[in-house]
Amino acid sequence: MSRSRTGFYHTIEYIGPRPQRPKRRNFFGGWVIIAIALGIGTWFGRPLIPFIKAAQVSASPERAAMLIPALEQSSNFGDRLAAAALIHSENSISYDPSYYKIAYPDGDVPPNRGVAADVIVRCYRALGTDLQVSVHEDMMADFRSYPGLWGATTPDTNIDHRRVANLQRFFEHKSNCIPPSRVATQYRPGDIVVWELGNAEKHIGIVVPSPANRAGEMWVVHNMGAGVKWENSLFDYKVVSHFRFSGSGTR
Repeated sequence: MSRSRTGFYHTIEYIGPRPQRPKRRNFFGGWVIIAIALGIGTWFGRPLIPFIKAAQVSASPERAAMLIPALEQSSNFGDRLAAAALIHSENSISYDPSYYKIAYPDGDVPPNRGVAADVIVRCYRALGTDLQVSVHEDMMADFRSYPGLWGATTPDTNIDHRRVANLQRFFEHKSNCIPPSRVATQYRPGDIVVWELGNAEKHIGIVVPSPANRAGEMWVVHNMGAGVKWENSLFDYKVVSHFRFSGSGTR
């Protein structure tokens, strides 16, 4: 009688996970979770819909046409200046810092050309204030207080009013100077803002309403090199000066 062999040779081992019985698919669990997630998203996201739509509002001639009449009819000078700025933003103007010999008073470079300062000059001139004259007279009275950035020894009616630093100094002398801030409600239509750009160069623009005229949101009209634009860029750069000037030449 043969001896039976014992030991691990008689043991058949299964290497791997224990086989599982297939589970029945739940056709409702996944859909229920998705439905709940959509419901929660709709409930909490509903209040954000107006803000999302508002964020999609952009500047256009049609939007400007909706704002301009009320601004023009306002008794407030700043509103009317904002209207002039919106009208000016519809013009096609190439950025051109070239020196031109122009008339005095009421002198201007070609109407399809200009720089940031020309936006300010043209909009004030549309309301009867000639900054070419105002800046020149103030420089004649106090030339030493103006920045000596261009080596000039006397005022120059061809270019002085077309330089942002000169406009900034003029407004410091003649306007209501408001402390700069990043709070939109501190700004009104028609306010003048001077920014310092990344390269320490100065830039200037006019505060105007947003396309949807939303309370607490102010846009600007300016020319930074791509023509006159109506943009949501009030706080894109550091605001260094904030002025409110009615054109009277007094504080």
